[in-house]
Amino acid sequence: MLLSPSNPNPVNAYAVPFSSTYKNNYHNNNNNGFDDTSSHVVNLDIDIQASDRASLVIFKSHLQEDPPGLSWVGSNCTNWTGLTCGLSGRVVGINLSGFNLTGQIHPILCNLSMLETLILSHNSFSGSIPPCFGDFWNLKFLYLSHNMLSGSIPSSLMKLSELAELDLDHNLFDEMIPLWVGNFSMKLEKLDLGYNLLRGEIPSSLLYLKSLKYLDLSHNFLLGNLGDFHQSLVYLKLDSNLFSGTLPCFLSSVESLSVLNLANNSIVGGIPTCISSLQALTQLNLSFNSLKYGISPRFVFSEKLVVLDLSFNDFSGALLSKIVETPEKSGLLLLDLSHNQFSGPIPLTITELKSLQALFLSHNLLTGEIPARIGNLTYLQVVDLSHNSLAGSIPLNIVGCFQLLALILNNNNLSGEIQPELDALDSLKILDISNNNMYGEIPLTLAGCKSLEVVDFSSNNLSGPLNDAMTKWLNLRFLSLAHNKFSGALPNWIFMFDSIRTLDLSGNKFSGFIPDGIFNISLNFNNGDIERTTPLGGPLVAFRNLEIKLSVVVADRNELNFSYNLSSAVGIDLSDNLLHGEIPGSLFGLHGLEYLNLSYNFLEGHLPASLEKMWSLRALDLSHNSLSGQISVNISSLGNLTLLNMSYNSFSGIIPKKNGFWKFMGAFSGNPDLCVEEFSGKGCPEKKAPALPEKAFEEEIEEGPISVWVFFISLLVSFYFGVVALFCSSRTRNYILQGKVERGGDVRV
Repeated sequence: MLLSPSNPNPVNAYAVPFSSTYKNNYHNNNNNGFDDTSSHVVNLDIDIQASDRASLVIFKSHLQEDPPGLSWVGSNCTNWTGLTCGLSGRVVGINLSGFNLTGQIHPILCNLSMLETLILSHNSFSGSIPPCFGDFWNLKFLYLSHNMLSGSIPSSLMKLSELAELDLDHNLFDEMIPLWVGNFSMKLEKLDLGYNLLRGEIPSSLLYLKSLKYLDLSHNFLLGNLGDFHQSLVYLKLDSNLFSGTLPCFLSSVESLSVLNLANNSIVGGIPTCISSLQALTQLNLSFNSLKYGISPRFVFSEKLVVLDLSFNDFSGALLSKIVETPEKSGLLLLDLSHNQFSGPIPLTITELKSLQALFLSHNLLTGEIPARIGNLTYLQVVDLSHNSLAGSIPLNIVGCFQLLALILNNNNLSGEIQPELDALDSLKILDISNNNMYGEIPLTLAGCKSLEVVDFSSNNLSGPLNDAMTKWLNLRFLSLAHNKFSGALPNWIFMFDSIRTLDLSGNKFSGFIPDGIFNISLNFNNGDIERTTPLGGPLVAFRNLEIKLSVVVADRNELNFSYNLSSAVGIDLSDNLLHGEIPGSLFGLHGLEYLNLSYNFLEGHLPASLEKMWSLRALDLSHNSLSGQISVNISSLGNLTLLNMSYNSFSGIIPKKNGFWKFMGAFSGNPDLCVEEFSGKGCPEKKAPALPEKAFEEEIEEGPISVWVFFISLLVSFYFGVVALFCSSRTRNYILQGKVERGGDVRV
């Protein structure tokens, strides 16, 4: 159903990108580090010093556009947006974050020599950082993040000896991390250089900067062995780089480190138990590395842990039976151990993590049954146990997870019927039990799951007709019942979901006609201008793939926000059923449809001209039916069409090359009375009228006397050798001799 990040091949999985927000606790949280408690800052009305005011006017005049929300009028400091002034009237703080300012940062700002705080983040500034920023001798907070600044970080910044926080993340700086960055300010507590183009190794000076508490170097091209840090860090984020080597213990931060994110690197070896001794740890993300071996039973965290993500590694052995020291006091919200080699059963102790909101154990080698007490996790929102070898039935107790938004159990060995009690999960958006051994009918009670948006029951042994319970799934976007044993006629409401993108009913025993006249309901089927997320080309099966990316964001210690991104082609697949009759003309008038597969049925009739209006169509398969008549449709306007199959029907006549079908020469095999003109100009042969049988025989004798003589000669030769073979057989001779003895007496040989 999805393209896994670790494997480009289509597989049933769910990518779970980890993300979290960090609240800066070192200074005022309300103003991005804006320290308005400084002794130099007052709230009384005061006029801005004339020289500072003049410099600010020049700065504003050099912006490419005059931002509407930036109001600088008069001389009073309170009337100038984003400014803070000291008692002397000098500007000591600028916070212009998020004003969409464009252009280069004018060096005239350097005239504001008393600045303590400068925040220009979340704008569109380009160019380089003015070197004169190093003249802000009293600057404590410099925030230039989320811009398009490039070049090098000016070495003049090493003069900012009072700087406590430097944030340059989400820019385009392309260089080695400057060697001076770890020793220019003994007061530096926060350094954020994430989301740039930095390369090389981490300067050793950063490993020993005692004042440093917050370090973010994520999403760069940094490399080298991951060294240990020798200060009391609180926040360390080095994910999405090229770091290698083994995991250090971070012993200097054993009592302080709260967030440790080393995901998406090339770290090898096992995971040392000393990591679990980090007493203040709330978030640990080691996903997308090359870690392996089993995890020691001593790998137990404090109850402060909120996020544990070890996914996309090569860990093996049994799952952790104990994750936190006191489960009943645990605040764990997210546990992701997916995409490893863990084996054995799911420990019952996982069901004791009462605060758990997201559980990902997919793509392992887990066996046994789903724990019956899983319903004890009443805060659970997302469960993904897919791609294992779990057996048994879906436990009825799971309805205790009444806040569940996604239940993903595909590609296991689960069996039994779909429990009618699942209707208690009325918040459920995603239900995937595909590729199991489920049987029986879809319960009518599932009408209670009114929030369903993605339903995949494919590749099971489900049967019976489609019931009206599905009509209550008003927000349905993806429905696959493929490769089951469903039967009966297609109901009239099957195409009437407003938000449906993909409808796959292939590989069943549906019979009767395709319902007509109700294809104009779905906005996706009819809108050719909607955003397309599926790649062009590839076999038809690729168009049926569903990709769901679940995103779990931990906003604080108690809250987890769930969202998902659905990526599937807009299409209808009714192939491999027992449908007959004509194809409804309105089906071929859907401007937004990307693929349509009606192959392997008993459909008949002609190809409607409305096919020419399916502008978004990229794959069409009508093969192995009984369609007939001439093909007069011109598909040259269907510029996106990459796959066409109309083979093994009863089409006839000649298709001119101007109609555009010459690009799909193999698409019409098995239609003996059909000819497609080639692009090279080679036409179709003219067909003669069929000759009478007698005349045809006479012409054959006249035109081929040699073949007639050959026929008679071969007949005589065959008769001769047949007689000889018969008399040479010992059994035949004995039979003839025995007959003579019976009739005439003694015979001497």
